[in-house]
Amino acid sequence: MRSLLRLCPLLVALGLMFGAGPAFAGKRVALVLANSAYQHAASLSNPVNDGSVMAKTLKEAGFDVVDSRHDLSALDTRRVLRDFADATRDADIAVVYYAGHGIEVDGSNYLIPVDAKLERDTDVYDEALSLDRVLVAVEPAKQLRLVILDACRDNPFSKRMKRTVASRGIGRGLAQVEPTSPNTLIAYSAKAGFTAQDGDGANSPFTIALSKHLTTPGLDVRRAFGFVRDDVLKSTGNKQEPFVYGSLGGEDVPLVPVKLAPAAPVANPQADIRRDYELALQVGNRPAWEAFLAQHPDGFYASLAKLQLEKIGAERAHAAAIEKAKQAEAERDRLAALGAQKDAQAKAAADAKAAEQAQLAAQKAKEQAQQQAAAAEQQRVNLAATAPSAAPAASAAGTNVAALTPATAPADLNRSVQTELGRVGCFSGQADGNWNTSSQRSLSQFNRYAGTKLDVKVASTDALDAVKAKPSRVCPLVCEHGFKAEGDKCTRIVCGDGYVLNDDNECEKKRAAKPASKPATSRRDEGEDRPARQRPQAGAAAGGYGAAAAARAGRGSGGSGQIFCNDLLCRPVRPGCHLAFRGGGGPHNDANYEVCN
Repeated sequence: MRSLLRLCPLLVALGLMFGAGPAFAGKRVALVLANSAYQHAASLSNPVNDGSVMAKTLKEAGFDVVDSRHDLSALDTRRVLRDFADATRDADIAVVYYAGHGIEVDGSNYLIPVDAKLERDTDVYDEALSLDRVLVAVEPAKQLRLVILDACRDNPFSKRMKRTVASRGIGRGLAQVEPTSPNTLIAYSAKAGFTAQDGDGANSPFTIALSKHLTTPGLDVRRAFGFVRDDVLKSTGNKQEPFVYGSLGGEDVPLVPVKLAPAAPVANPQADIRRDYELALQVGNRPAWEAFLAQHPDGFYASLAKLQLEKIGAERAHAAAIEKAKQAEAERDRLAALGAQKDAQAKAAADAKAAEQAQLAAQKAKEQAQQQAAAAEQQRVNLAATAPSAAPAASAAGTNVAALTPATAPADLNRSVQTELGRVGCFSGQADGNWNTSSQRSLSQFNRYAGTKLDVKVASTDALDAVKAKPSRVCPLVCEHGFKAEGDKCTRIVCGDGYVLNDDNECEKKRAAKPASKPATSRRDEGEDRPARQRPQAGAAAGGYGAAAAARAGRGSGGSGQIFCNDLLCRPVRPGCHLAFRGGGGPHNDANYEVCN
């Protein structure tokens, strides 16, 4: 309950900001048209002055666009309306103000440009602009479409205009209108069927009242026109009554939102304590935390400071355990090298084992203290971000900060560090809050390339701050074979014609393929069915040189030049003889024999 009471000022401020009634802060656009210098009728003295006053009023009200034009022809007016329709497409409020002559023909209203002649009643369709065309220009606006017509003057065109059809009515003033689009209002300077006065001064009574009430901050537009009506009735002796046609919803729709004064900052009684805590956190050593606790022994920040001291103590105990384990191992190895007695070696081995177990216990205690301190610090940061007064309130309500376990807040811290490591290109896994071997290896990679010495065993706020401080990628992008790093993406390597990708991820020129060796095939004349005299014998195959020598010897001695070969030797056929084929063949079975005359 006490925490809720402390949060009440914040809730009240939020209520004032978001619940104090609609205050449209969207885009607002306006078009001001004023026609005085009519070319085919008497000039009007006030419309241009009225247009200047309204343009100034809307600009001072902070409208995003105020386009002011005067004495436009019919063609120019159509172009201006077309351009203004483009400006209303992303607007929340659109306003068109027109001062000049207007006319009603057969129940429809028309604005008369300065170049209109209106010699006959049907000319109004060609030379004037219908009110419906103006409504089309404001139709895209999302919250309010407002058309203001100070055009109910006594019209000289209607008196001299020729009637092409006797039944066509030309009314006095403007005709009553009912907008078909929602959130649309059409304001007349005088009620339908009545004319308005120009007044004795430089501006009409209607415009004077508009400039006074229409842009009052936070005033609903319907109430603003109510005040305008009252002022005009009063200034004209109840002869002119402005009128508004159309309807809006139940919420107030002001043309100008209320400017809320900035809420006064809520005093935080523990602001000084928080600043002292953050200073001690920056120093980060035992004397700084002891000095803080001496100044602020109790409360939320004192509990956090005690956790920081426990973390420092656990880290020192872990460092001492590591040193003791190293000394015990060194003593054990020294005694073993000297060949000391077994009792001494056994004692040294037991001491080394005990020191190793103490080191593991100290490591576990250090990690637990770091996680608890990180969880508490993360909670402090979160509370300070949501509501500056929430941290002391939690302490006053009895929150046991020292009892925080690493089962809740560290998961968020782990996830945050994983996310940031992924952003700088050192972690490619899923940020699931599980600080496993992959996460430790990722932080180790960050240490390597960022030049830091962060403890990779746990995710700490120091690690989170260090990674967050890097604006861009730290670890290099490693791509698979066939891809190369381009910025933060891996793109496929494409080699040109005649080149291939080698094992080193480089394009090299293709090597010419070696011609494949033709398989040895037996020629037809070496078949088994070839006559023996036409086939090389086995002896000739085995000793081609001997067969050639035998052939030369046969020719030299007057022989036929044929050679007789078997599985033992080759010799020339005797003079007067020739070889004949008898079939068969094989070891000790000659296929050829000599035939002598």
